[in-house]
Amino acid sequence: MELLKPTFAAVETLEAAFRECSKGRPFFGGDNVGYLDVMVGALVAWVHAAEARHGLKLFDASRSPLLNAWVDRFSKLDETKAVLPDIRKLVEYANMREAQAAAAN
Repeated sequence: MELLKPTFAAVETLEAAFRECSKGRPFFGGDNVGYLDVMVGALVAWVHAAEARHGLKLFDASRSPLLNAWVDRFSKLDETKAVLPDIRKLVEYANMREAQAAAAN
């Protein structure tokens, strides 16, 4: 858990940024998806893949309730579903890369 302290600190910073930018609205840009939503949203599939691989949620209701709700909303958008990669394929890819790295050492 010690190794994840910087990651959780970054999540806290992103949670505060969301709170400030959204002003209580559903997305970083307010009522509609904006540039920052798209940029951060590009990481959503990888966050879910990491959760599947390691059983650890970066965004959860206790640590980052606003981001947790944002991820849920963002993931349910038809536009998001159309472009984000399949989580299973990302997990397979990450496992393959990890195995390749281990074999190279």
